[in-house]
Formats: sequence, structure tokens, C-alpha cells
Amino acid sequence: MRRVVATLFASALLVATLAAPVFAQSFGGNSCVDNCEGHRAGYEWAEENDIQGEDDCSGNSSSFAEGCRTYVEDSGRGAEYDDVGNEIDE
Repeated sequence: MRRVVATLFASALLVATLAAPVFAQSFGGNSCVDNCEGHRAGYEWAEENDIQGEDDCSGNSSSFAEGCRTYVEDSGRGAEYDDVGNEIDE
């Protein structure tokens, strides 16, 4: 009986591990909640407004502010793709 329970537990653990995402999507080293749309919006806003300092990166969304700070840190990276090259939808 113990062997059956142990096998079922190991199987459930394996299924849970395989079902969990291996890598979370990120933008500028910051984790994205959904698909990095907020980060993209913050980056594009900072680019359009020629933001030069992180103190100018504020807003109602932490992802927007992180995207803005990413622009300040690396204005050449672009906003279209996450850190591993997946396209970010608008």
C-alpha cells in the first residue's frame, strides 16, 4: 500500500512540475505578470517623451514604471520583444 501511495505522490509531483512554466516572461530583467504589455507601454512612453532619469518614471502601474526605467537604462533595446525574444502584443 505504501508503495502505491508513494508512486501516486511521485506521479502527481511530476505532473505538477511539468505543468508549471519553466521560465517567467521578463522585460529588462523584470518579471512580467501577463505578457509584458505594461512594460512595453512604459518603455514606449519614456522613448516618446525622451525620459533621461529614473526619477521621471512613475505611474499607477509598477510594470509601466519598470518599462520606463528599462528605457533609461538601455534605450537601444526596443520595446517589441521580451528578454528572450518573444514578441509582446500591443
